[in-house]
This record gives sequence, C-alpha cells and structure tokens, in this order.
Amino acid sequence: MPQPGRRAVGRSNAAAEQRERRRTVGRNYAAAGASGTPPDGCAKRQGGEKKMDQAIEKLRDILSESNNIVFFGGAGVSTESGIPDFRSVDGLYHMKYDYPPETILSHTFFMNHPDEFYRFYQDKMLCLDKKPNAAHIALAKLEEMGKLRAVITQNIDGLHQAAGSKNVLELHGSVHRNYCMRCGAFYDAQYVKDSNGVPRCSAPKIRAGRKDAKDGRGDVCGGMIKPDVVLYEEGLDQNVITKSVEAIAHAETLIIGGTSLAVYPAAGLIDYFQGKNLVVINKSPTPRDKYADLLISGSIGEVFTQAMP
Repeated sequence: MPQPGRRAVGRSNAAAEQRERRRTVGRNYAAAGASGTPPDGCAKRQGGEKKMDQAIEKLRDILSESNNIVFFGGAGVSTESGIPDFRSVDGLYHMKYDYPPETILSHTFFMNHPDEFYRFYQDKMLCLDKKPNAAHIALAKLEEMGKLRAVITQNIDGLHQAAGSKNVLELHGSVHRNYCMRCGAFYDAQYVKDSNGVPRCSAPKIRAGRKDAKDGRGDVCGGMIKPDVVLYEEGLDQNVITKSVEAIAHAETLIIGGTSLAVYPAAGLIDYFQGKNLVVINKSPTPRDKYADLLISGSIGEVFTQAMP
C-alpha cells in the first residue's frame, strides 16, 4: 500500500521549533509511566480521580476556546457502540477463522476467494444495527456549534454521519457504499448484508453495454459487487488524503481519539499538525502520548460527555 510522506514538505522553522519545545518543556510527563509531577492539564495514565477531573476541565477549556478543531479517530470510537476493533484482546484479530482477518481483508484474497471473503465480511464487518454513541453525538454537536471543522476517521461504519456529522473524511472508505465491478451500479450495505454468498449486480444488462452478452444470468448484469472500503494492498483515496492533510495542517486543536496510531499511512497524517493543542484520548498508550498537550486515558464517550462546553 503506498504511503504518503510522514512529514510535511517545506514545513516552517517555526513549526519545527514548536515540536522541539513540546519535547523539552515537560509535557512528556503526560505519557504513560512518566515520573514526577505532571504540568497543569496533563493526566498521568495511572493518575487518580482528581487528576482526571483536572484533565476533563482542561479539555472543556480547550473546546470552549477553540474554533478550529479537527478530530482524528479510530476503532476505539466505535467499540463503544458495540463494534469490535481489529487489535484489542477481544477484537477481530483474535477471532478464529480459516484465514487470519488481515489475509481475508486483502485485495488478492477478495479477488481469488470472494465466497470466503464475503462469509467473513457479512458476518463481522457489517454491523448495521449499531447506533452512534456519546462520542459520535458530541462531535456532531461540536460541528453544529461551529467549532469542529472535520472528522477524520479510520472507521468504515458510517456512525459519525448517523450522529449528524457533515464533514467526515473516511480514510478507509465505507461499508455503506458498494459498487458493481462490471457496470458501476451502486448498492447499499443492506443489499450486501442480505445477499446469499457473493452479492451480484441486479441492474439491467443494457446498463453495462452487454445487452446481448450470454453469461447465463438472464437480463441482469450479474457482476460482482465490491465494497468501497480500502482493503490491504490497496491505496487510500488521494482526494481524502489531501483534504485530511489540509484540515490537520490548519487546525488550532487536533484531538486524537480511540486509536493506537498503529495503522499507516493513516497514522502518518498526524505529522502535519502545527497548531496549538494536541489532545490524545485513548485507553492504551500511543506513540504520540509524549507530545500531547493533554493526555487522557479513558472512555472517549464519557470524556466528551463530561467535557462538552
């Protein structure tokens, strides 16, 4: 999978100095396992209830004062809606199948073993009964208030839009968009979910310019439908990357939530942030903890519920 550069080309010296200041002014005390007394607004992961209250208050202040916020989220946002993630102890990577999920969810496997791909995909990836949680709702409210400029998500479930968010950049696509590989006809997620085995296109054959084609499927196209999700071995949508980089580069506040930042190239987009407040909200440590101005370990839905201005 092609990876965009992990550092912005031509970034200003001021931005470089800002990064260096973050490394030296003591904010790294907010990282897990740091020693000493953390500065104001930084909650050590092993800190008590008082430190958590202080962190929530600091986040509330940031949300109140910021008018250009970007949220970058991952699977941890959707797990609170009951959708399993890939890498937690009880996530998809720990389930038992004939093939590991990272093999099944690859372009090669999809093309060579569509039946096995869809057996897994329909069972484990289409969680169409799940609803937005407190984090989704809070982010939609922040956008409505004119504070949140963009949600950049690695999730494919569409729950941000279901909660009311408008400007959602889906790095890995969406289960709600599906297209015939032969004629391009669109199908929703429910059609794919309800299909028996590999979903096939039911559009009139003439649509595909194959009115006289003889493939044993009568008057319908019959092409295989592919989800508009980014599989392993496939590249990210360049337009989505460009918009994401632009949003992060111009953000005053970047909130990273519910992601281990282990999936590239998506995680590399964080390097483009040059703004004032870097906030990390996650249950487990991330590579960016030591650079965070505010670090909170806890449920992202609960944190947003308490911190909303």
